[in-house]
Amino acid sequence: MTDTQPVHPLSESHDSDAGQPGDVEQVRWEVVERTAGITPAEIIAGRLQAEGIPARAWQEGAGEALGLMVGLLGTAHVVVPEEFAARARAILAADAAAYAAEMEEEE
Repeated sequence: MTDTQPVHPLSESHDSDAGQPGDVEQVRWEVVERTAGITPAEIIAGRLQAEGIPARAWQEGAGEALGLMVGLLGTAHVVVPEEFAARARAILAADAAAYAAEMEEEE
């Protein structure tokens, strides 16, 4: 399932031709993963950042403030700029396959 978030300014830089200093680059963020709670989303975002992909984790403010991990307010999202989405999904799929193989070996 592909979700596309509204356009937001990107505060940090990534490979782009931004133009003049002070210009705001508009980035379309795409959801690449949903998790129960913000902590796993932050771990996944960190994994993608380690691969050079600008990634962010976010959760609705009320859910984060209340520490919810279930339901709509408990759902956290990992988002990346849309041009990185396919690469991010491939990395996450490879990690999931490696984890599944490791769990299968332990049985």
